[in-house]
Amino acid sequence: MLWKKSVAELVSLIKRKEIKPEELLQSFYERFLKTEEKVKAYITPLYDQALEEAKRLETREDMPLAGIPIAIKDNINIKGYPTTCASKILQGYVSPYDATVIERLRRAGALVVGKTNMDEFAMGSSTEYSAYFPTKNPWDLQRVPGGSSGGSAVAVAVGSAPLS
Repeated sequence: MLWKKSVAELVSLIKRKEIKPEELLQSFYERFLKTEEKVKAYITPLYDQALEEAKRLETREDMPLAGIPIAIKDNINIKGYPTTCASKILQGYVSPYDATVIERLRRAGALVVGKTNMDEFAMGSSTEYSAYFPTKNPWDLQRVPGGSSGGSAVAVAVGSAPLS
């Protein structure tokens, strides 16, 4: 049950070569498949792309997050992928650049597994007011997860990403 381990434990497993980044990613992808339909944490899943990156990743000591999956809130730009800020106004917008935080996460070896749901333009506190769908609290589907980063919180809570 890798998805229940802390990021520090996962980093240690990778550095000791007890697990490959693609095996770790597969564990979190299986959790995504098992939970996402109920909770709706992601606007844009990117596991296929992350798996390709994981296969090419050569871990080094200067990469503190080497092979660690991370979910990114949908108001942060990732080159070549949609950034909607959970709003129909931005539907169809594809970022021409990576946000600085994405550049730094990639240099650290993190693998982006998707863009998470949020309140539209981060203006809310429940993640009910996304233009696409509300995110559900995984502990009680009749409740909200909070927000505006509810998709990120739920992704970590259900184990589809250890970090967001």
